Amino acid sequence: MNVVKYDPFRDLKSLQDEMNRLFSGTFSRGSQDEIMRGAWSPSVDIFENKDQIVLEAELPGMTAEDVNISIENNVLTLYGERRFEKKNESDNFHRVERSYGSFTRSFTLPPTVSSENANAEFENGVLRLTLAKREEAKPHRIEIKASSGENAQTKTIDAKAQQSEKTNTANG
Repeated sequence: MNVVKYDPFRDLKSLQDEMNRLFSGTFSRGSQDEIMRGAWSPSVDIFENKDQIVLEAELPGMTAEDVNISIENNVLTLYGERRFEKKNESDNFHRVERSYGSFTRSFTLPPTVSSENANAEFENGVLRLTLAKREEAKPHRIEIKASSGENAQTKTIDAKAQQSEKTNTANG
C-alpha cells in the first residue's frame, strides 16, 4: 500500500487555482479572438512502479498529431494546440467553456529515468508516456551469509540501489 504524504497547503493552492481561473475567465472572455488564443493547461497524472514512470495527460478533442513531446537535459516537455473550430459560420455561441489554444507543460525527470526507451500512446484523448527506470535504480536482492558457528545461515533481503552504493562506498 502506498503512503500518501499530507500536504497542509493543498487546499490553499486549490483555492488559489480556482480564484485564478475565476478571474482569468471573467476578464479574458471578451472576443472570439481571445477565446481562440486562450492558454490552457491539460491535467496530468504521474505515477511510478518498480520498472517505470508513467505520465498520463488528458487531451480531449485532440489527436496524436496535435501533440509534441521532447526530452532535453532531463526535462520532459509536452506542447501542442487545440484549435477552436466553428462548424458553421451562422452558429452564434452563447457560452464557450472549453479551453482552446496552445499549451506547454514541462516536468523535470529524476536521474533514475532513462529517456532512451520512452514509449508514447494516444488513445481516447489520453496521452500515456512510459519511461523506463535505469537498471541501477531498480531494487536488487542482496544475500547475507552468516558463517558463525555450526548454524551457518543464509538470509536474503530486498535493497534499493542507493543503499547498496552506500554500503560499497563505506567498505571501499
